[in-house]
Amino acid sequence: MAAAPGKCFLVSGPPGVGKTTLVIRVLESLTNSNPNLKVQGFYTREVREGSERVGFDVVTLDGRKGPLSSTKISTPESFRWPTVGQYKVDLASFESLALPELQVKEDTDLFIIDEVGKMELFSSSFFPAVLKVLQSNIPVLATIPIPRSGRDIPGVARLRNHPGATVFTLSTSNRDAIKEQIYSELIDLLHKN
Repeated sequence: MAAAPGKCFLVSGPPGVGKTTLVIRVLESLTNSNPNLKVQGFYTREVREGSERVGFDVVTLDGRKGPLSSTKISTPESFRWPTVGQYKVDLASFESLALPELQVKEDTDLFIIDEVGKMELFSSSFFPAVLKVLQSNIPVLATIPIPRSGRDIPGVARLRNHPGATVFTLSTSNRDAIKEQIYSELIDLLHKN
């Protein structure tokens, strides 16, 4: 059984447009209007030194965090890690935090997955866990990168083309409207369940 139409909300857009911020704002609005909402998942947050972005942390919704990637890590172990541009991806840290958050539980109302992107997809366990979440029929709010040079990452393309997926392409001019639209659709969906 796959996610029903309209149960997978994908937020796409260029880097820095506010995808993570939108997801967090929607989540805050949902939990303010429904304090008993059971939400699982994670988001990614930039790590900065001054004005320079030096990596990303993965943060669970209960506040645990660890490195996803960094330009500053230089250990013997890190030389074997996959890279995306200048960032070394710490798969062990990512998997230890993100994968338990993607375990389907009966009482979960909503999953937050920020992001399904190149760094995360280096984990061979991550995409199968995302697919299990989609098959659970529990609503999902996730972020995905925009295609580069007209090419989508295969896992991202699969999500984008999923029958239950609605893709919202974010820009600086439509952020507020899209936040309200996703919030409204999720409120309707959560009240029906």
